[in-house]
Amino acid sequence: MRKINILAVDDEPFNLDLIEFAFMDIPGVNIIKAVNGQDALDKFESCDPDVVLLDLRMPVMNGLEALEILKSDSKFSKIPVIVVTANSEEKNKALQLGANDFLSKPVDTEELKLRTLNQATLRLAQKELEVLNDNLDSLVEQRTRELNSALKHAKETEYEISLRLGRASEYRDLETGMHIKRMSHYSALLGHLWGMSADEEQLLLYSSPLHDIGKIGIPDAILLKPGKLDDDEFDMMKRHAAIGGLMLADGDRYPIISAGKIIAEQHHEKYDGSGYPKRLKGEEIHIYARIVAIADVFDALSSKRVYKPAFELEKTLRIMREGKGTHLDSNLIDLFVENIDKFVEIQKNFPDSEETPHILNLLEEYR
Repeated sequence: MRKINILAVDDEPFNLDLIEFAFMDIPGVNIIKAVNGQDALDKFESCDPDVVLLDLRMPVMNGLEALEILKSDSKFSKIPVIVVTANSEEKNKALQLGANDFLSKPVDTEELKLRTLNQATLRLAQKELEVLNDNLDSLVEQRTRELNSALKHAKETEYEISLRLGRASEYRDLETGMHIKRMSHYSALLGHLWGMSADEEQLLLYSSPLHDIGKIGIPDAILLKPGKLDDDEFDMMKRHAAIGGLMLADGDRYPIISAGKIIAEQHHEKYDGSGYPKRLKGEEIHIYARIVAIADVFDALSSKRVYKPAFELEKTLRIMREGKGTHLDSNLIDLFVENIDKFVEIQKNFPDSEETPHILNLLEEYR
């Protein structure tokens, strides 16, 4: 048997000797003696009892007073207390205060031994369970930290992949190096201002870089043409929205791919129904696509391109307001303009670098 500490509290030396005698034949039992309630409290922390045998009628501090103190202290309240009394009223009072069991005087030593060992066994099992729970809590906390770290890394990886796929289409176009990153942050911010949840906001951040992925399927002769496209060429260019949808099809299990498909297909739809490829109108256009359209237009107008300089903010906003209710969602435009300083801050945080080579320059070097 494991070691058991029994705190015996009684002002009669004979009763303490009787308790000690009762456990003489049980190996591993350690009897700690206290002569009153205060003496017991003084010894409590140092002796770490597994069970307390508590007489109720004692000088200095009686058993009921000591019991009330023990059961009101969270450090000691779980330790089982067996009260010893011949008075039924005292017994009931002790049980009301939290006593776990009782023995009637005169005490039968065999009953004393069995009741005490039963309570001690329960206490030892409880302590083992507490240790197990503590270890389990620590393990759960550790595994939770590891899982959160893994999920964070996975999401960061998803965003990086999304960015790089977006750049794959960007490098075949004439857009600037940081366009994809800027417009993804514009989209997430506008989604946040619209009242989206943190999860949806993050989904916009990660999926919006896929908006032009379909340009991979557009021939270079059209995609890289320096002048204005003719009608047939423009019809071919417009196919990049449908191509993007096909490239991201069958991805319902993957939120980023699923949202990216919606955005790729719909970001050229116009609020008045004059857009492409399906001529969707108003709220038929998914909120993700309506948001990305504004982010994309803002960055296209306010950034330098090989075919145009960067427009001043005032001109950019004027052009965007002209598209309010026709090209772009009126409510979203109002929200965007009301918070324009926040979008300009993103623009400053992700400036285009002259040092970043465009794919056309690289191709020229290898000729």
